[in-house]
Amino acid sequence: MGAMADLDALRVRFARALEAARAPAGGPDPAPYADNLLARWQEPQRRYHTVAHLTAVLDHVDALERYAADPDVVRLAAWFHDAVYLPERSENEERSARLAERALPEAGVPEPKAAEVARLVRLTVTHDPAGDDRDGQVLCDADLAVLAAPPSAYAVYTAEVREEYHFVPSDAFREGRSAILRQLLALPRLFHTPYGQRHWEATARYNLASELEMLSTRAAGPS
Repeated sequence: MGAMADLDALRVRFARALEAARAPAGGPDPAPYADNLLARWQEPQRRYHTVAHLTAVLDHVDALERYAADPDVVRLAAWFHDAVYLPERSENEERSARLAERALPEAGVPEPKAAEVARLVRLTVTHDPAGDDRDGQVLCDADLAVLAAPPSAYAVYTAEVREEYHFVPSDAFREGRSAILRQLLALPRLFHTPYGQRHWEATARYNLASELEMLSTRAAGPS
């Protein structure tokens, strides 16, 4: 019952964002588009990139709404940003962006707004928006907010990521994950909105550094 209610609430959220982004003439029923996206977010290969992640990103976009130029375009980008997700593939963001470029104009969204949604989706490859890219900053901060989770929730996140990459040998996973953590820690800042910098930056850096240390310890083995 709870899960069904959650999905119904997500359908309402999608419909609101879509209606706000549409041209004045409107468009077809939003429900099939929402259902298609929700089916994607519930695919069996997902452990972290699930409906729970989608909901969290949407919640964070709501919290950061005041920093966005077009919050509803950002919300649509949140819906599409991991809509295509196969852990063994490297072009998920590009395929997700192309899905947005196909689906949104059909759903009544003007081409320029659909293109902006796709641009934002592609930005989640690097999470490095320009200084004047308000919508990009909001989406990237919302997507990376999990890095600032409390320790127990961060541990769940890292475990779910590992489950998604279950087919990767342990040594290779540690090496790849460590490289990602180092890249993130090398960024001048992880978060770009004032809220993200104030409330998430320090905790996220602590979590990343702690995970990197743990992975390094495992790689070294017992002393």
